[in-house]
Amino acid sequence: MDRRLLLYGTILTLLASSFLSEIHSASFKIVNKCRRTIWPGLLSGANTPQLPTTGFSLRSGKSKTVSIPKYWSGRIWGRTLCGEDSTGKFSCMTADCGSGKVECAGGGAKPPATLAEFTLNGAGGLDFYDVSLVDGYNLPMLVVPRGGTGGGCSATGCLVDLNGACPSALRVARENGRGTVACRSACEAFADPRFCCSEAYSTPDTCGPSIYSLFFKYACPRAYSYAYDDKTSTYTCASADYMIIFCPSPYTSQKLLGARKDGAQLPLVNKTTMYMASQHASSSGLVQMQFIAAIFLFWLLIQPL
Repeated sequence: MDRRLLLYGTILTLLASSFLSEIHSASFKIVNKCRRTIWPGLLSGANTPQLPTTGFSLRSGKSKTVSIPKYWSGRIWGRTLCGEDSTGKFSCMTADCGSGKVECAGGGAKPPATLAEFTLNGAGGLDFYDVSLVDGYNLPMLVVPRGGTGGGCSATGCLVDLNGACPSALRVARENGRGTVACRSACEAFADPRFCCSEAYSTPDTCGPSIYSLFFKYACPRAYSYAYDDKTSTYTCASADYMIIFCPSPYTSQKLLGARKDGAQLPLVNKTTMYMASQHASSSGLVQMQFIAAIFLFWLLIQPL
């Protein structure tokens, strides 16, 4: 009788462990290292229920951990320069989700916005993740997997402040015109199918990188720069938790990656652009010209003869 009870107890324990492993959720730690408050937004993908938390305020130096369902897909971004008007309507100057509240409640980021995109437990049990500048840029962002058991588990992101060096045709300025707060994509700025990878340019064979997407790619080699930038911009990991860091320090993060030996083919950040971006406050016009000249030369080199 005692042996039967022991056997039943063992079976129940194994079943419970199996059940709990199936419903185990991932942990996303969202960290704000920016100098000002940001308002992260979260949007679930198609056929994925919205999370209990879809937007919140995060002061400088603070973090918030969000529990994410195992099979979740969606995106995370940071809103900036937010506040309420006289009627109590909440809005943000960059990456606003249009809900009128701090919670986005199913609303997505209005471009331009730096996006972290995830599909958890996808093909082969792997998580697929990336940082995308396809919809433009508003904040530096770093995604770091923790405790992964499979896949490359490389960090990815865009660590450089691109607003100061943003080409003038792509700039989004404050209402008073002083200071650039975001950098639009060429698709949003010009509505040209060549830049949007649409209409006659809707396949990888017909839509390649442009001088504008290379502006983003040169500065942030691992981030998505245009719609078909998959080979150098999608990363995988299995059974991991994730840190999503806004405004990370490029040098600190590079040192961390060196210690991890993550093996990703592309560097996380172009050190030249780190220097150039750090100088834009004192000589933004010259830095922008240098930056765009470097991109243009690179674009010429990759053109077919």
